[in-house]
Amino acid sequence: MTATRTAGAARVPLPRLLARTCAAEWTRLWTVRTSWWFLLAAAVVLVGLGTVAGVESAGDPAQSGGDPVWAGVTVFVMPAQFALFGLALTAVTSDHATGGIVPALQWTPRRGVLLLARAGVAVATATAAGVVLVLASALAAHTAHPDLTLPVGEGLDALGTVALVVAAGAALGAGLGFLLRSTAGALVAVFLLVLVLPLVLPQFGLAWATSVAEALPGSGAAYLLFGGELPGMSRASSVTVLLAWAAGALLLGWLRLSRSDVR
Repeated sequence: MTATRTAGAARVPLPRLLARTCAAEWTRLWTVRTSWWFLLAAAVVLVGLGTVAGVESAGDPAQSGGDPVWAGVTVFVMPAQFALFGLALTAVTSDHATGGIVPALQWTPRRGVLLLARAGVAVATATAAGVVLVLASALAAHTAHPDLTLPVGEGLDALGTVALVVAAGAALGAGLGFLLRSTAGALVAVFLLVLVLPLVLPQFGLAWATSVAEALPGSGAAYLLFGGELPGMSRASSVTVLLAWAAGALLLGWLRLSRSDVR
């Protein structure tokens, strides 16, 4: 039966097979309870912090009117992004925990197609959620303090930056999920690369440690979200670091998926 399915899949045009697999992955993503919990956590953090920031700004007599809200809410993505990364990587690792990867590969034996569909749906969902929730956070801050402005040009730039950071981080999480096949292992790895090591390494005061920290995805995300406040980095280098880590993780994940057995 497996051989029959493999032959059948080979006869299906690649675009059609990819579309079918993406539709199946989209349905599977929303039937996993953890996806909803991760989205709820991200919503609570972003909208909650946006509301708090607006209330505090409204109650501060020294706060000048007309300040744009975007620079503040993009900073809130730093804590909230881990929930979105968790959504992406659990979309990959949950099948390995339950054994569902075996029937998944029986129905989609072309492993490259499965990886592209599974990672693509997870990353696109996390990215779209991040952008929508940052917009909701900005609106919440503006509602709490109407004097805060929402300039369209700055908003588009901020939302584009958020989309880049979340997409790269979600791709990193998905790639690590394919590589490690463990939810706990992938979560720990993402936490170390995005938060712990970029903060800890520069504290040693060594040039090589600082250089390593600047080459980690967490430093690139912080530079972009904090508006370029990290010394020794630039927007171009930050974008390059994020994309390189995302592509590298997906490549390693594809190599393991395509060359080793699953169970």
